[in-house]
Amino acid sequence: MKTTQINELTELIRKDMRPALGVTEPGAIAFAVSKARSLVEGKVSGVELTLNSGMYKNAYTCGIPNSRFMGNEYAAALGVIAGRPEKGLECLADVREMDNAMAEMLVRTGRIQVHMGKVTSRIFIEAKVTAESGEAVVTIRDSHTNIVSIRVNGETVFEKTDEEKAETAQAAVIHSYTLEEICEYAKTVPAEDISFIAQAYEMNCRLFEAGLESDRTTYGKYLLEKNGGEIISDDEQKTASLLCNAAIEARVTGLDYPAMSITGSGAHGIIATMPLYGVYRHRELPEETLWRATAISYLVCMYIKEYSGKLSAFCGCGIAAGTGMACGLVYLYGGGVAEMERVIGNMASSITGMICDGGNQGCTMKGIVAVDAAFQSVDFAMHGISVDPVHGINGKTPEETMRHMGEIASPGMTGTEKTIVDILQEKSAAGK
Repeated sequence: MKTTQINELTELIRKDMRPALGVTEPGAIAFAVSKARSLVEGKVSGVELTLNSGMYKNAYTCGIPNSRFMGNEYAAALGVIAGRPEKGLECLADVREMDNAMAEMLVRTGRIQVHMGKVTSRIFIEAKVTAESGEAVVTIRDSHTNIVSIRVNGETVFEKTDEEKAETAQAAVIHSYTLEEICEYAKTVPAEDISFIAQAYEMNCRLFEAGLESDRTTYGKYLLEKNGGEIISDDEQKTASLLCNAAIEARVTGLDYPAMSITGSGAHGIIATMPLYGVYRHRELPEETLWRATAISYLVCMYIKEYSGKLSAFCGCGIAAGTGMACGLVYLYGGGVAEMERVIGNMASSITGMICDGGNQGCTMKGIVAVDAAFQSVDFAMHGISVDPVHGINGKTPEETMRHMGEIASPGMTGTEKTIVDILQEKSAAGK
């Protein structure tokens, strides 16, 4: 593989890995609102938020760091009161109890208004903050912190005109590689070039530990019990599920510890890494081997996500990150491209279509299903067993299969997305 290709794939991973405090969507909402708030002075009289369906859905009942509250309105309220936009997706790191009380007052007095815009997997946030000095509007598209325009008192003070070109170019980069080339990259990239991946494990392990210690979590504690009370046991699958899903539960509960996100999602980043960590620890493998397996996991996840869109009606955490993680497991088990191709076929034929109904406690159950599916798919693949490409959505090549997996989400599940949001809005109306 050419040095330029190795460098290109390394940079894709490096740029995509980002710390995120809490689930990414509330963080993105708070970031947008806090940025708008920083541009106006005086007492805030109102916040108006417009979100695409995926953003609206994912933050709907999601826990918020440093808060007992959850959801879109409170993410916006805390963003306007205590958000620090310079911290990006960690902008709510300094929320205090007084801030929570003020946020509650803003929400209860109707000064936070949230609207859902288009049913689409393309990220969209428009945050308008009105204060004594006027109003500011911040618009985000395509990725969680990608501000494309800022207007203050009707005047455009910032506008990005090339965001769509940049996003398209990034998609073309990963899709220009084959699974075989991704594997070749992972085998040949100098270990020191991808040593930064260790940061993901440091961060995600801290989140996992916080989840076990918190009195707000339940799944992680029972997964620990099922694993014989040990974090690293002789059962690799139970160990992997514990490490992965206790961290996911900690994240969606809103504990005050960041996760290392991939493709804009902390849960994706957790699933793509933590099961691999369990196998690495159990088998006492070299750390370099873990980094290389993780590179495969990340890149396969990116490949599928660029087709499905950042926020869609299917569970990208389980499907895209789960498939990437399964390919990483093959690498840790000594398998190669042929086994990974079989794994992708098995994953595509099993959990593709699992819905995403927002960032919430259900993500933990979806993570449990994804880990189980990955280990079963790998076991079959390592024994030469897989779903034949003639069946279902499987393609003639692993690249085709991954494309089909993404297409099931977008445009395939647009109607499903609308139905999910309709259900959430029905529940919201019933609760008023």
